[in-house]
Amino acid sequence: MKKIAIYPGSFDPITNGHIDIIIRASKIFDKLIIGITQNNKKSPFLKINDRVKITKESLKNINNIEVLSFDNLLVDFADKKNVQVIIRGLRAISDFEHEFQLAGMNKSLNHKIETLFMIPSEKYANISSSIVREIFLLGGDVNLFVPKPVENLLKNNLTK
Repeated sequence: MKKIAIYPGSFDPITNGHIDIIIRASKIFDKLIIGITQNNKKSPFLKINDRVKITKESLKNINNIEVLSFDNLLVDFADKKNVQVIIRGLRAISDFEHEFQLAGMNKSLNHKIETLFMIPSEKYANISSSIVREIFLLGGDVNLFVPKPVENLLKNNLTK
């Protein structure tokens, strides 16, 4: 049986911290789905199609991943894709309470799916999509925090 995991998120935009977790998780599982969703609590910075495109471009050298968008309940999407594990990143202890609640709720909704928490490498621990957006919108250089396809999209499409 193939071990399939999903790393869900809005990835608005995907950062080097996300990439770090994806690379490491892809070595653990036979297949890793990057599930990009629209976060209904937030107004998106990037369109969902752009997020899917730049994520695929950023991960083109990893063979066992699939980048998909979804707009339904995570556990339903995961079950449809035969996922056994949900990957969630924890940057700081402040992330834990929210992620712990989500993991418990997901387990209640589908007891067959486990949640695995991963911590990014130390050099990526302070990177978040919201901080990257803020730096970019204030005219700062984000090239240290995002993969090249994200940097190109931001520079070429959003600074005009």
